[in-house]
Amino acid sequence: MEYGNIFLFHGSNMIVSNPKILTNGHYKDFGYGFYCTRIEKQARGWAITKKNSHIVNVYSYEPNDSLNILHFEKMTDEWLTFVVDCRMGVEHTYDIVEGPMADDTIWDYIEDYVQGMITKEAFWELVKFKYPTHQIVFCTENALHTLKFERSYSV
Repeated sequence: MEYGNIFLFHGSNMIVSNPKILTNGHYKDFGYGFYCTRIEKQARGWAITKKNSHIVNVYSYEPNDSLNILHFEKMTDEWLTFVVDCRMGVEHTYDIVEGPMADDTIWDYIEDYVQGMITKEAFWELVKFKYPTHQIVFCTENALHTLKFERSYSV
């Protein structure tokens, strides 16, 4: 992973100057935590789905190699297994997990795969033409220390 001036974006309905790890609600791709993306357009899309206000929060990110980080470059069999486990509530011990996002369409394909309605090969055929996505989740307090709030703006 390349280090330097890395900016991450978080779509919300409020300014989030002090991120917190959320451990409630439905299970997500990489488990509970604070989710961001490198793709500003994606964060704007997240913000638009929120009620009342639509805010994009911007953070600088300084990676810390002493943290336990899992990074998926692309969707792989290992990524698929990890996402299925996390969405089923299986906990992990990573500080940070980064990789592609299983949006609603991809999650429908994952559910079809889990239920045996499609093969793994069919799953990969269905998802290979999707647009690129990115997410990074900060799962521990130590991980949150790598983020610095820079600014926010309304969409």
